[in-house]
Amino acid sequence: MTKNLPRTGIAVDVHAFGPEGTPLWLAGLEWPGETGLAGHSDGDVVAHAAADALFSASGTGDLGSNFGVDRPELKGAPGVRILAEAARIVREAGFEIGNVAVQLVGDRPRFAPRRAEAEEVLSAAAGAPVTVSATTSDHLGFPGRGEGLAAVASALVVVRA
Repeated sequence: MTKNLPRTGIAVDVHAFGPEGTPLWLAGLEWPGETGLAGHSDGDVVAHAAADALFSASGTGDLGSNFGVDRPELKGAPGVRILAEAARIVREAGFEIGNVAVQLVGDRPRFAPRRAEAEEVLSAAAGAPVTVSATTSDHLGFPGRGEGLAAVASALVVVRA
């Protein structure tokens, strides 16, 4: 491994909305009154994309190879648990985490009022700065039709000296 050169990773996570009554966990926070996302874990697209971007940057696999649906202990697992575990794996592989940036794509919930709270929770889980921005898709595609949410993330890691 080349020392001290930064490495970047990118990831996308997508989940459909689940049945009514499913709690929405997004960016490590519960969103009361909103329908949740379907998935093996809690479906938190923001936390999942952040974790997968860390794996991409460090070359330590991906969400499926590290936390696949064949792991029953992760059924319903919180996204922040997955992000914290991803950060641990990346650090054990010899990397320091510089930062993670995530963009949420969807028409709901309104993310801006809870951005700071979400960034605090995600940063604590990753042990590094995590920032989150949000956008709509102007009613295009499955997020625009209200069928689910997506998130795109990038991460920066550096080989530990």
